Parts: sequence; structure tokens; C-alpha cells
Amino acid sequence: MSERARQLRRNSTDAEIALWRLLRSADLAGVKFRRQQPIGPYIVDFVCFSHRLIIECDGGQHAESAADAVRDKWLSEQGFRVLRFWNNEILGNREGVVLRILEVVGSPSPSR
Repeated sequence: MSERARQLRRNSTDAEIALWRLLRSADLAGVKFRRQQPIGPYIVDFVCFSHRLIIECDGGQHAESAADAVRDKWLSEQGFRVLRFWNNEILGNREGVVLRILEVVGSPSPSR
């Protein structure tokens, strides 16, 4: 699983690269994210363990995905919130994406 996560980090999509830059450089009140992190049977795009927040970058293949629903349910049962952004939203509305993330990290996590 760790090798697959490394491979995903090396082959990031444009949206994942853009979001990673935002997460690393934006003033997110000291909130730290990891990318392509294994959690249970899944590898998530980005995770902040202190806020139990997972962020996923979604392309068209994720539209109405039953697999994503199962995955999100499992992650939720583990105490995580899953926040999904479409790739075009990340690339075209970066400020809105950062504002939404700040809104979520400012509210209590499900496990608190």
C-alpha cells in the first residue's frame, strides 16, 4: 500500500498538484495535510489527521460513483469527514476551495 501511495504522489494530476500547493502555502491556521495517505484499505488524496478531514480531487470518473459512496461511508465510520472537489473547481476557483476548507477546519470534527 505504501508503494502504491508513493507511485500516486509521483504521478499526481494537475488538480492534485494545484491543491497540494494551496494546502502547503495557504494560511490554514497551522493545519497540516499529508498527501496520498493510506487509511485502512484506501489511499486518500489528502488528509489532516488533527481535524479528521480528508480531501479528495475528483474527475469525471467519480460522478455518481457507488465505489466512492462505499469508501466515504467507511471513512466516515472511522471518524473522518470527506470533502470532495471536482478537478475543474480546484483549477478554476482556488480561492473558493480554500475558503471551503477553512470553513470545515473551523468547525468541530465528528469525533470531537
